[in-house]
Amino acid sequence: MRAGAGHAPVVADGRLAMALTPDAPRGPAGPAGAAKPVKAVRSALAADPVRAVRPGRSGKPEKAASAGAPVPRQRPRPDKATRRRLRRRVRVAGLAIDPMTETEVVDHVVAALKRGEGGHIVTPNVDISRAVARDAALRRLVEGADLAVADGMPLVWAARLLGTPLPGRVTGADLIWSLSEAAAFYRYPIYLLGGPPGVAEQAAVRLADRHPGLLVSGVDAPPYGFEDVPGGYDRIREAIVAAGPRVVFVGLGFPKQDRLIARLREELPGTWFIGCGSAIAFAAGAVRRAPTWMQRSGLEWLFRLLSEPGRLARRYLAEDLPYALKLLTVCLVKRLFS
Repeated sequence: MRAGAGHAPVVADGRLAMALTPDAPRGPAGPAGAAKPVKAVRSALAADPVRAVRPGRSGKPEKAASAGAPVPRQRPRPDKATRRRLRRRVRVAGLAIDPMTETEVVDHVVAALKRGEGGHIVTPNVDISRAVARDAALRRLVEGADLAVADGMPLVWAARLLGTPLPGRVTGADLIWSLSEAAAFYRYPIYLLGGPPGVAEQAAVRLADRHPGLLVSGVDAPPYGFEDVPGGYDRIREAIVAAGPRVVFVGLGFPKQDRLIARLREELPGTWFIGCGSAIAFAAGAVRRAPTWMQRSGLEWLFRLLSEPGRLARRYLAEDLPYALKLLTVCLVKRLFS
């Protein structure tokens, strides 16, 4: 695994997807701007060392599942299960939501990867719903995703009021763990894109601790405003394409992450991209997540508001909360008078 200085991506060698082992030696960082070996990245981590390649069953390192393999450019006609899922979609807050559990999402992604097909998962919450209600381009961006699953509890409640219930929340913060577990089992390399410098590396460590054998083909922390810098997008694209992952977690926030995904999919049609917001920071332990009881009761937003009031107060209290109350009121009226 190579790591560039500053915000440069950590990318596995094209011949070998790097996983993570505890007994790798530490080493000093190289000169600024020069490529550093993986041990230089390890030395930058305060808590856990990044692990090196886990050997395969033969005792030798295994190659990434997609290394050098040709991937079809054209997406095949959806199978019967996919067509049936599309017919079952629930309309809530003006969006088509897939009524799927987390397990069903993982099964869907794995089945598609086995067929050589990629896709895009978006996890709408109240903030995303409010944004797409005002912007037709953002609505098209969300509706262009292969899977849309409800992240926010208000969307789950609204669907229930409309008489078209969803099975529950499916969050990016949960999918990063469950999809990584499946990727480790099937030897599909993953890629982490997002978060402050060092956060994605730490997330890779913790994911591999939980799921031994996980192949991490690279991590990257694009600097703020990279999309406005000449060559900023090209650097990210070249790093991901060179790494050849099959599952990419993009945690840059909506709509930036999903606009980037829409462009990257053309380069990697056999890869699944998950727009996951703060999931990488949660996985790294850099940001605390709400207790389980608050997640289940729809109060995770309150926990985050109390944790980061300066950043989230306006968005949550002045924008998202009034929108959520209006949405639930409209759905209740429709239920009562339909």
